[in-house]
Amino acid sequence: TYVSRWVVIPLFDFLQKYIGSFGLIILILTILVKLAIFPLTYKSYLSTAKMRVIKPEIDALNAKYPRQEDAMKKQQEMMALYNKAGISPMGGCLPMLIQMPILIAMFRFFPASIELRGKSFLWSDDLSSYDSILDLPFNVPFYGDHISLFCLLMTVVMFIYSYINYQQQGSTQPQMAGMKFMTVYMMPIMMLFWFNDYSSGLCYYYLLSNIITMLMMFGIRALVDDEKVRASINS
Repeated sequence: TYVSRWVVIPLFDFLQKYIGSFGLIILILTILVKLAIFPLTYKSYLSTAKMRVIKPEIDALNAKYPRQEDAMKKQQEMMALYNKAGISPMGGCLPMLIQMPILIAMFRFFPASIELRGKSFLWSDDLSSYDSILDLPFNVPFYGDHISLFCLLMTVVMFIYSYINYQQQGSTQPQMAGMKFMTVYMMPIMMLFWFNDYSSGLCYYYLLSNIITMLMMFGIRALVDDEKVRASINS
């Protein structure tokens, strides 16, 4: 992909000239990627935090217009409420759309990277291959005959992030309720089975990416002044 050819590979080669640890290079690469998309991520999580603040107002509108016939009026007042609070209903989609080419580039880069072959980090002997910490005496369908620790850690962190993210958004966005099983449980399980045979460097990157995303989420939430948001709505 163009992202891999013109961004990921040159940046990786540049860092390799000055840093000997490939685990540290992947960490720096992850941080740089997150910093590049931080403005959009900030707006997205800020909107989520504001949605949490205005939940009482949203509940009041749902109680005010319980009938299907009043759906248009409720939608109009809901949009007016969003505008007052400075919330973009579609704002949460932008960071994901921006990240997709990056995720695809990383997905292709790590398993095919010649530089990572035979390079060790922590318990992984080869960052371009899976990091087996336990060989199973049998083969699990769609999973394999080993346990990859980076993949396992990535899955655990992904579940924690998905659960926290659902707790924040599910109560303010009713459409999220029907997606709980898929986003919180099914996706991490699918990732566990899918990535168990993949590059440990890729799983390590996704692990770091989710951890940094959670830290950013907590930081932005701490910066939101609930009273200020409510004051802007009631003014």
